[in-house]
Amino acid sequence: MMNEITKSGRDFVGYEYKEITADRDRASMYLDGYLNFGWITDETIQPSVMMGKVTIKLKRDRKILNKTELTRLQRHFEACMNEIDAMEQSKTSDATIWALVIGLTGTAFMAGSVFAVSSEPPRILLCIVLAIPAFVGWFLPYFVYKARVRKKTDRVTPQIEQKYDEIYDICEKGSKLLKN
Repeated sequence: MMNEITKSGRDFVGYEYKEITADRDRASMYLDGYLNFGWITDETIQPSVMMGKVTIKLKRDRKILNKTELTRLQRHFEACMNEIDAMEQSKTSDATIWALVIGLTGTAFMAGSVFAVSSEPPRILLCIVLAIPAFVGWFLPYFVYKARVRKKTDRVTPQIEQKYDEIYDICEKGSKLLKN
């Protein structure tokens, strides 16, 4: 954080600065949240977008009332947002691992099938026996992935909603502190 002192007439206002980087689809939620802790967007600097991430520059009066409590609430808000991000990522990570393991197992069976047919003398029956689980291993990952994502989403969505409710309560407390 940096500090700046501006002069307008006789009044001096010292600002502290903060830079946040968030996914593009979450940027407005971050911005709305930070506004409840006394932060405002720095109008002189346009938000930058790189690889789906948005960098937003914020500032707030250094002498804001209830600064300690606002900072505590802000950290709680940031922790909740990080937990939501982790839960969103967990929806697909387990499913991806299962799909990859099944696909690689199918590939191993296909390699065995190829070795069986290319041996001297060719073992056609063994090739067919190994090719069946190989094709199943290549066909099945898509459906396993979709089913596991659906199952994990059903389990995680209520937890994410609870975190959003917690965030709304935190922001409401911050907003009330700003009005005092």
